Amino acid sequence: SAEAWLARLQAPDCGPGERAAFERWRAQHPAHAQAYAQVEQLHAKVALLAGDPLLRAAGLAARRHSAARRDRRRLLMRGLPIAAAASLLLAAGVFRLLRETPAQAPASLHSYASATELPRRLTLEDGTVMILDADSTVTTRYDSTRRLVMLERGRAEFSVAHAAAPFEVHAGGSVIRDTGTVFQVSKERDAVVVGLLDGAVVVTHGEDGNTQTQALLPAQQIRIAADGDSGVIAPLDTQAALAWRQGELVFRQRRLDSLLAEMNRYSDIKLLLGDQRLADLRVSGSFHAGDQQALIKALDAGWGLHAVATGNHELTLYPGQASNAGGARH
Repeated sequence: SAEAWLARLQAPDCGPGERAAFERWRAQHPAHAQAYAQVEQLHAKVALLAGDPLLRAAGLAARRHSAARRDRRRLLMRGLPIAAAASLLLAAGVFRLLRETPAQAPASLHSYASATELPRRLTLEDGTVMILDADSTVTTRYDSTRRLVMLERGRAEFSVAHAAAPFEVHAGGSVIRDTGTVFQVSKERDAVVVGLLDGAVVVTHGEDGNTQTQALLPAQQIRIAADGDSGVIAPLDTQAALAWRQGELVFRQRRLDSLLAEMNRYSDIKLLLGDQRLADLRVSGSFHAGDQQALIKALDAGWGLHAVATGNHELTLYPGQASNAGGARH
């Protein structure tokens, strides 16, 4: 199920209803969240190995193999080519082989993942300090020529150690190159956001032949749309950028749907919208990460919203009184 959900969520026609169904599935049992995190880590490792000759050979072999068997096998997930699935399995085998035979490994690979706990402070092998937010997955690949980090989901801050090899973070098609600095990267559903606290970074985004490279100054951020075509530089809210590292979330006129997505990152209890018109509400406030009840009380007092239990570990917000929403008010 975890593999099927990963494939579906990455499909271009995956809609809000399916994403909400995925969140309900992941919240049903801790094993679901753990299984999805493991599949996501493997996906990130395969992406980092995409340039390796061994992996390219495995992909070619997979396509030839699948062509001979396409009439005998069909995948359950619509729109997922057999060759892609076979390539993923072979790539997983390649990854295990590289890990089990260090003498042949061209790079050092490590994975980091978090569930709903508060942000964690980690030291990477080059001395770079990474603060990994909840519900985040990162894979690193270091060799003699490059220090590469893949942010598969979530948010992280990097205090980069000085070294001869350049330091790069890849997120959603964007590449952030560092020259010795402190910066944050967030991969959201519809955008990648890079915020610079100290030093200097350059951000490259866009498709081949239509790429842009933009430099950030301290206290600036850039938001890059999911298609990678547009990047807007704006002032960085440094108070909010520093607060989340300590488990405190500061929101200033944040859309309610975006606010809920961030708060849900830290809790097994997910807050959903019962009326999509509520998504446009702008909310300001400061909340402790994971304290869903404090947020519910604030939304009740300030915006007249109430929460109804609509599933296991799921509360749905409605406007006004709970006349026909069903369930218990919290």
